[in-house]
Parts: sequence; structure tokens; C-alpha cells
Amino acid sequence: MPASRTTHAGLSRDAAIAWLDRRVNYERLTPVGPGGASVFGLGRMRRLLTLIGRPQDRFPVVHVAGTKGKGSTVAMVAAILSSAGHRTGCYLSPHVRDIEERISVDGRPISAADLVRSFATVIPAVERLDTTAARRGLRGPTWFEVVTAVAFDQFARQRVAIAVLETGLGGRLDATNVSRPLVSVITSISLDHMAVLGPTEKHIAAEKAGIIKRGSPVVCGARGSGARAVIATTAARRRAAVLQIDRDFLVTHSVSKSAGELGGGVLGFTPVAKVPGASAEYSLAMTGRHQADNAALAVVTVRLLGERGYQVPERAVHRGLAAVRLPARIEPILRRPLVVLDAAHNVASMRSLMETLQDALAAAAGRQAPRVLLFAASADKQIEEMLALCKGSFDHVVVTRYVTNPRAAPIARLVAACRAAGLPVPQSAPNPVLALQQARQMATPRGVVCIAGSFFLATEINAR
Repeated sequence: MPASRTTHAGLSRDAAIAWLDRRVNYERLTPVGPGGASVFGLGRMRRLLTLIGRPQDRFPVVHVAGTKGKGSTVAMVAAILSSAGHRTGCYLSPHVRDIEERISVDGRPISAADLVRSFATVIPAVERLDTTAARRGLRGPTWFEVVTAVAFDQFARQRVAIAVLETGLGGRLDATNVSRPLVSVITSISLDHMAVLGPTEKHIAAEKAGIIKRGSPVVCGARGSGARAVIATTAARRRAAVLQIDRDFLVTHSVSKSAGELGGGVLGFTPVAKVPGASAEYSLAMTGRHQADNAALAVVTVRLLGERGYQVPERAVHRGLAAVRLPARIEPILRRPLVVLDAAHNVASMRSLMETLQDALAAAAGRQAPRVLLFAASADKQIEEMLALCKGSFDHVVVTRYVTNPRAAPIARLVAACRAAGLPVPQSAPNPVLALQQARQMATPRGVVCIAGSFFLATEINAR
């Protein structure tokens, strides 16, 4: 039987989302099988896009993959291009508040009416594929494949001059990889989603390098020698030039004196070889040393696009980097106490978070103000290793379990992991909303609360 049916005439946003949420969703389930071959592939996506008129062929693309920083890099590239006057689509995942966040044009999320309009186009095609798949004992398009098709349909309808796409998982078999990019970008590589992408950084890099296309240049932010070698080998095989951080361009980061403890910083950018343009300094709205790397990748990308007909004056680069922000990226959501929300969900991102919060946490300790960690994570993450990075930085810990996603780790495991990491004996709360109330009480108005561990935790905190 087909996986889902709905009436398309008079389709509402709620009905479209309810229909979508009946699809198989690998943001909520943990797929199995190294390389993703058992559940992923591009065939369904290509068939779906063919049925709706191949919208992805109507706009050029910048395609971004990586373990950490890809969302920030996508947002920065898109903001710069929009500032330069190019009508720019931006596709991000996951969302923190509403699904419309994933699909924006010139910095504005699409409207509910636009979302429904594209769903009305995509749903009949999906149901046609469902029927065919059911006859063969197969599955129709997944949740993410459907949303990606909706995004492509929107960008075609809105006649964007270029779209900047974030991969959902991996790269080689990701639904976004049906596109033909002008420039591919691979951000930092670290361990995450090992059950799908493989057990080492080399395996993961090979999946990310799957977005490299013949003749299209690659901007690479990976620093590990094994990952860099894999990416370089793939690029050479596809005759794609590689512009590598620390080799072809250099990055420095300094804290802006006027920005405060959690303000943005300053990127010092120096081209060394093959990168067009001169050295420059750029003010960043986004917080953290790691954002300088992401911003540098964005700068190289737009300079390459400038050689391909997308003129980007320096003032547009300055405006874009000084303005762009994303939710749940070291985001202060309250001031008394200071509550910082971050979607750090692997060891590398947790390390970046702790480095960025070092001064704020030290200042709180100096005035004897309580420091509280609020933590929840998915069961397939390196929870013990993530929490070990927090040792000595917090006076109290609250653990919880998000309620909208079955991948959440049990509270008992989180408690045991805190003890193993040498953290204070944690308190627990049955859901994120109650956990935040508890953490704020522990912090008092003078203290600091850090919320970390998962995008899903960030989503439920934002919905409080």
C-alpha cells in the first residue's frame, strides 16, 4: 500500500506537515550500515525531481558538506551573496524553531503559503513513487528527500540566481547531491554518525568528498592529514582544484574588544596561493574561534564565484559576515542568568563550545556565581567523551531527555556518563522545559547556564 494519502485541494500547512511527518525520517531514526548503502541513495531523489520538472537544473549551486561548521558556512556564503545583490536561496538543516527556517531567500524564510504551494506540487509525485515502490517491496522518498525537493521547487519558483545547499548527512548519498555545484565546500572533519559514515575520519572524509564534481573547485577546511589526503585524492580523480586551509589561505581570529564576552570576533584572512584577492580583516557576528575558519571558507568561496560571473564587492563580504547569525550557535537566549544555547552534538563541537565559553565561565567562577550545564544527547553520540570536556567548568549539572525524538539517550546513561567524566553529581528533569527551569534556579540571576548536546534539545528549549 502507498505510504501516505492526502487531499491536495485546499491543502493547509498543518496538513502538509502532518503528511510529511509520516515519512521515514532519519533525523529521528538511526540508520544502519557503513556508507549508508542500505537506506540511502540518489535514485529516489532523481526520480522525484524528474516528476516535478527537475527544478534543480534551473539555478546554480554552492554545495557544502562537513562534520562541523557547514550550516554556519552556508549561512555566511548566502548572506554575502545576498549583500552583493544576487538573489540567493539558502537550504539548511536541521531547523530549530520552524521548518520554514530550512528554506530561505535573501535571508528571509519562505512563507507558510509558499511552503504549502511547493508541497502541493511534491506530494502527488511522492505518492506516485510510493505506489511504485510498494509493488516492489521498497520505500518511497524519505522525509529529508521530500523537504529537499520542496526547497528546490521553491528556489526555482522564486528564480534565485544561486542557491547555497547544506548536506543533511554525509555527502555522497545525500539528497542534495543531485546538484551540480559551481563550487564545493568541505568544512572540518571529525567523528560523528560513525554507524552510517564509517569509524574513522578517513571514512567520513570519503563520504563528504562525494560532493566533489568534475572540474568544480573545492574549498577545504579539514585539518587532519588523513581527511585532507582523502579529499585531495578524490578531487584529483575528478580534476577539481582544491583550495586548502593553512596552505592556500591562512586564518587568524581575535576577539572584538567592543563585542563583550560572547560577541563576535575578527577574522584575519590571508591568501597564500591560488586564492584571488588581497589580505583583509572582517568583523564576525558569530561567536567563537571556529567561526573564523567557517568565515574564511565563505570568503574563498565567494572570491571563486567572482571569477565565475558573480561579482562580490568587498563591502558585501564585510556586510554579510557582520550580520549573519544562526539560532543555537552559542546563542545567548537570556541575560539574568546568562543562558547560552548551543547545538554542540559531537566531541569537536563540544570542544569548540568550551573553548569559546572559557572566559565567561572563568568570570562567573571569579565572582562565585554558579555555573550550570544543561545536557541531553542522542544515544548514538560519544556522550562520555563530550562530557569529559566539561570537567572542572561547572558547579552543577542537569540532565534531561528530549521528548520529540526517540533517539534521545536515557537519563540513566547521562547520569552515569557525568559521574564517569568527574562532573558534579547531576540532577535530572523529565523534559527540557523543566530542566531549564531547574538550571535557572541553580544559577541564580548572577550565574551562567550552558545548554548543549543536541539540535533536538535546542528545538525543545526554543519551543518553551
